[in-house]
Amino acid sequence: MTIAERQTQRDPHEGPERRDARAWAWAVPATPIGPLLLAATDEGLVQVVFHAEEKMAAEAVARLIRRLGTEPTPTPTPVPSPASGTAAAPAAPRCAEHLAEAVRQVESYFAEDTKAFTLALDWSLTTGFNRRVLRELAAHVPYGTVVGYQDLADRVGEPGAARAVGVAMGSNPLPVVVPCHRVVESGGGIGGFGGGLETKRSLLALEGVLPRPLF
Repeated sequence: MTIAERQTQRDPHEGPERRDARAWAWAVPATPIGPLLLAATDEGLVQVVFHAEEKMAAEAVARLIRRLGTEPTPTPTPVPSPASGTAAAPAAPRCAEHLAEAVRQVESYFAEDTKAFTLALDWSLTTGFNRRVLRELAAHVPYGTVVGYQDLADRVGEPGAARAVGVAMGSNPLPVVVPCHRVVESGGGIGGFGGGLETKRSLLALEGVLPRPLF
């Protein structure tokens, strides 16, 4: 069985199930391509979900509860100090710190101030070949550049796996931050995209790869 055949037997949206419960938190910042759901564990950013309007966000949170094994951690709120009566913020859990930094860097990216994400990433929602190719993409395909599916397959030492690279991009749990929008067809076509082709064009235009639309 080829790599491509093995990958297509998996549900690209669900990924591996986790058996160990871990703390995590989520938020939905507004962006020029619509609301993005960002979720982070104590290890780092674990998932990004496009088009996270209310129904989509609720479904994504339900999936994460199943996959991470626990309910999300509430955002810390100020607690009145007995001595002064003033509100003192409790120490934020690590997942909340990772989440806040992810929101900050994503907003900076869309403001065209951040060209490279420096976030801690939790890769636990992807495994095997998918994880290998996504890590290669994150590390070596910088802002404002693109790579072909075949080129990416060659880079991870699997020259016959261009189709499997496409499947890996479709199962990417960390789009935008792990830039699957930068993967295009080797013949020059834009290729597919889980967030929709208009979203892919918008991200490539933001990075200067494609011209910005006039209207």
